[in-house]
Amino acid sequence: MLDSSDTTADRERCPAIRGRSGGWKAGFLLLVNQGLATLAFVGVEVNLVFFLKRVLQQNNEEAANNGLVLLSLSTSLFLLNPSGCGDRKSPCGHHSMLETGVFYLSIYLIALGNGGYQPSIATFGADQFDDEEPKEGHSKETFFSYFYLALNLGCLFSNTILGYLENEGMWVLGFWTSSGFAFIALVHFLSGTRWYRRFKPGGNPLSRVCQVIFAAAKKWRVEMSPHGNDLYEVDQKESAIKGSRKMLHTQGLKFLDRAAAITSKDYNQDHVLPCNPWRLCTITQVEELKCILRLLPIWLSTILYWVVFTQMASLFIEEGAGMITTISNFHIPPASMSSVNIITVAAFTFLYQQILNPLICRLRKKDVKGLTELQRMGVGLIIAVMAMVSAGIVESYRLKYSKGDCYDCHNPSSLSVLWQIPQYVLIGVSEVFMYVGQLEFFNGQTPDGLKSFGSALCMTSLSLGNYVSSLLVTIVMDITTKDNRPGWIPENLNVGHMDRFYFLLAALTAADFAVYLLCAKRYRYIRLEGNCEDPNAAEEEVGRVL
Repeated sequence: MLDSSDTTADRERCPAIRGRSGGWKAGFLLLVNQGLATLAFVGVEVNLVFFLKRVLQQNNEEAANNGLVLLSLSTSLFLLNPSGCGDRKSPCGHHSMLETGVFYLSIYLIALGNGGYQPSIATFGADQFDDEEPKEGHSKETFFSYFYLALNLGCLFSNTILGYLENEGMWVLGFWTSSGFAFIALVHFLSGTRWYRRFKPGGNPLSRVCQVIFAAAKKWRVEMSPHGNDLYEVDQKESAIKGSRKMLHTQGLKFLDRAAAITSKDYNQDHVLPCNPWRLCTITQVEELKCILRLLPIWLSTILYWVVFTQMASLFIEEGAGMITTISNFHIPPASMSSVNIITVAAFTFLYQQILNPLICRLRKKDVKGLTELQRMGVGLIIAVMAMVSAGIVESYRLKYSKGDCYDCHNPSSLSVLWQIPQYVLIGVSEVFMYVGQLEFFNGQTPDGLKSFGSALCMTSLSLGNYVSSLLVTIVMDITTKDNRPGWIPENLNVGHMDRFYFLLAALTAADFAVYLLCAKRYRYIRLEGNCEDPNAAEEEVGRVL
């Protein structure tokens, strides 16, 4: 058996051996775990807007802006008053501040748990495959696609079965079901402990960042050579950062190079360089900070995409509730329309992996990997613009055929909810490009000691998208409700103009794409020691494709 060529270890902290740990054996366990955990978390999220409106009596604007066991208990003991309320026809009564406080504590604990789980499981799954072994390196790329597929399959059950139960007012059963699947996910994860590979902890990255900044500031007057040939690096095979491979020096952000510049003051009395990282840092340590700074513009320019994505869990559902939701006496819960999105993601993931990507490789010939991660993210932004235009057009026609004022839109437009299918399909296709591209990009472009940070950037852009969406809704309502106007997103959507909000998002996303394109063209890829690939080739391709 061969040792893994990276720095991963097995359960006994010995070097990981291929065939005994990691690979698809561990990867499959983590994919199933992702599906189960997602089912639990999304089971709460899927109808949260309706829960806030029907049970806690919030309006459309408030509902659009906002531990599983604790949530289940608080719902069954405090919030469903009178018993059986919270379905489509029976809103619940008012609740005390204590009862409302317990509810918000519950959902914030869920957010905390999901926030810790999602970045870690994505990184941990990628750790099961060795980048430097060609077969496992290819499997790692495939893993990210199937990781998102597992996430969406978990969402499918939540958006159909759990979504139907909760939409009919069976909140307690729905929340306890989510709690049960969360427990199963925990047991399933622990069952694979002996097969997992683990990267050795590399220490606190915050202190390493501070050391580079402090050392560079201390040497701000030092004269630097043009090509950085005299910068400090350790002689050993691995870098000074435990568990990390060495990184090559790159041009740009030259002020930080001063942290690795060797001066006469760095030597001790025996003319030996002492190990004082607050005064002298290695090239790898400096490049680690450079990587973070280079990723930030890309990260910032992807946040607006998730504002578009967020509308599926808020405004799309409210829009669907104002349309005809029955077909041959069968009621379609508006929240379950997101299953169209999930089916699209599942189908397009296989379509891209098996047909589209090989076709792109043949057409481009020289690039066997098809589209780069940056290119896929850009395509995702373009399709997101199309999704918002589609949603705006559908909402315009929904308003045109609306039947006047209604309470909670129970007298809907004569337009069928099935007209929402194109916007859900377009967002599903864009997710395959954006989400998977983000996971691969941020995981691949962060140093070994910062892999979790890379995945956290991906998840944080999604979370910030939710906050930006809330802020945008608030600003739009503040501006559009002046002079006795109902605003774009009022309680009664039939007297509002949600279509204008969708068109606004389309315009903002188009502008964001222009910013993203500029950032992508200027990006410089990470360079590891022993990797002779041209770091600038990929971003040149971005301009040609996009």
